Amino acid sequence: MDFRQRIIFAFLMCANVSVLAGEFPGWEDVPAMVAAIQAPLIPDRLFAVEDFGGVGDGETDDRPAIQAAIDKAAATGGGRVVLGAGKTWFSKGPVHLKSQIDLHIAGGAVLRFSEDPADYLPQVLTRWEGTELFNYSPLIYAYLATDVALSGAGTIDGNAAAVFGEWRARQRPAQQRLRRMGEEQAPVFERVFGEGDFLRPSMVQFLGCTRVLVEDVRVVDSPFWVLHFVACDHVTVRGATVESPRLNNDGIDIESTSNVLIEECRFVTGDDSIVIKAGRDADGRRLARPSERIVIRGNFMEGHNALAIGSEMSGGVRHVFMEENELGDVRSPLYFKSSTYRGGMIENVRIRDIKVRSSRQPLIRFVTDYQGQTGGAYIPVFRNIHIENVEAARVRGVFEFRGNPEEPIRGVRIRNIRVAEADMEPDELESALTIDPEANHLRDFVIEDVTVAGRRVRLAAQD
Repeated sequence: MDFRQRIIFAFLMCANVSVLAGEFPGWEDVPAMVAAIQAPLIPDRLFAVEDFGGVGDGETDDRPAIQAAIDKAAATGGGRVVLGAGKTWFSKGPVHLKSQIDLHIAGGAVLRFSEDPADYLPQVLTRWEGTELFNYSPLIYAYLATDVALSGAGTIDGNAAAVFGEWRARQRPAQQRLRRMGEEQAPVFERVFGEGDFLRPSMVQFLGCTRVLVEDVRVVDSPFWVLHFVACDHVTVRGATVESPRLNNDGIDIESTSNVLIEECRFVTGDDSIVIKAGRDADGRRLARPSERIVIRGNFMEGHNALAIGSEMSGGVRHVFMEENELGDVRSPLYFKSSTYRGGMIENVRIRDIKVRSSRQPLIRFVTDYQGQTGGAYIPVFRNIHIENVEAARVRGVFEFRGNPEEPIRGVRIRNIRVAEADMEPDELESALTIDPEANHLRDFVIEDVTVAGRRVRLAAQD
């Protein structure tokens, strides 16, 4: 990857963004939003990896055959590259997708990746925790592709536990160096990381792609973020399963990406199940591409946080609709997070019809000082967020509001929330039943018909 690639990506990040100043779509607009999301157009041609020398015995390196099939399909106008059923396909290094390609892992097939980090060099352009750099290639990677898919009922195994899974404890020096480079706006082609830096690659990353589909696949044991979409437009994720319980293993990261549908998926993760982001700090503000027009419905989430927005959200997030999702045992069901270093805006979010088995932290959280960060110059804006029809069997805490006195959280509406049981001491519960908008820096705040263990939550001004 070279300087020219960096220029292309910078242009891409700033292009094709729908500016909707003053326009706030509601629930009535969701059917049209979903209908407008474009599916990839991939020719009905099959390319079996066996025909290119693939073996599928779990030991032979099938990567050359997989990549040869992709290259041949792309050269002839595209098609479906098939990893056949009942076999374990071993890839000693990353698989790079191209335009008009559907990589199809058939039911009963396994695509297993090597555990040697050296196999994922040379570096490619990517984003790591919201900052651009050159780093190890994601295990499955698509760059500037149009009409691209990952499908099939088979399993993608990141095989990360033995090596990549141990890197988080060793990443901090490189992590801090990257953050300084992003804040100081060092040229991206100088931000080259690799051996000895311990920055884990994403499992699957689509970077700057248009018309993307991920359907039915099962993904396990990821090194880092699992399904990662950066600067994409028209994305559908349907029927996917993610099982990756280590910390930092988000299920889906939607980053600076527009026109997204996530439906009928299952997540058991060690971090956010679905998280919406838009770049980090100065790097996110420079590229200034929001995530917007996102519909999340009919999913199951368990493990860590369920739906999160932030914390890398400097480019802004808006027009998010989430409905009819079921949450098992989670840490935080609904979590909005930023800080005065991240800045950014979260606006026009609608959430309804959510069922929660249990929550180990407050049910709904709004945090503008994430991880205690308060000394920055970029105050985040949270506004026009409506949440209704939530049922929770058991929670540890109900609400957490930490607004900023210089820019209060505005226009929040919370209605029809039922918490059956609160795992709280009597004095904690008593405190949770009263919300003080002034102390929590809330403006134009409405709470209606919210009960915890049969007792009504109210505003302090109403007592």
